[in-house]
Amino acid sequence: MLDQLLQLDTEIFLFLNNLGSEPWDGLWLFITHKFSSIPLYIFLLYLIYRNYGLQGTLVVVVCVALMITATDQISSLFKYGIRRPRPCQVEELKEYMRFVASGCGRYGYFSAHAASSMAAAVFLGLSLQKWYKYLPFILLVWAILTGYSRIYLGVHYPLDVVSGMAFGGLTGWLFYLLQRKGQQRFNPEMKP
Repeated sequence: MLDQLLQLDTEIFLFLNNLGSEPWDGLWLFITHKFSSIPLYIFLLYLIYRNYGLQGTLVVVVCVALMITATDQISSLFKYGIRRPRPCQVEELKEYMRFVASGCGRYGYFSAHAASSMAAAVFLGLSLQKWYKYLPFILLVWAILTGYSRIYLGVHYPLDVVSGMAFGGLTGWLFYLLQRKGQQRFNPEMKP
């Protein structure tokens, strides 16, 4: 059963990865780059400050820092615990896939990019939905594009990305609940 799932995962990876073309490579490299989201994060930080005030913003920033650290570290535990090679490390796939990324780590299950971006999308979307009702959907699209970029570039299988997104979504929701408790304690005039 597991072998069949992994074989299907490989087939879906090859299909999605080969949808790419050279004119689009730069866009997907930009989307996946860790610094490309900085303008989005600055804008979201402004929205948080505008609606939560200084004390509330500090609570949010602490929760986000802990959340991103958790997704990154737990992803590393899974990668080195499960030790599933990334597709760009599998010799049998190299002639059939497009490898666009500049580097290729050893293990890929599950994607830290997918987990962190989905955690941020869920956390910030829930934190700001009271004032901006469409923002959660925009952030989810951003997280999905970030996850897909990992497949496009040839560094993750779809199962790596979907698992990372599921873990990230759950983590984002849990840290959102933690943030609400923090707002009640440290920013009592804020009604979550």
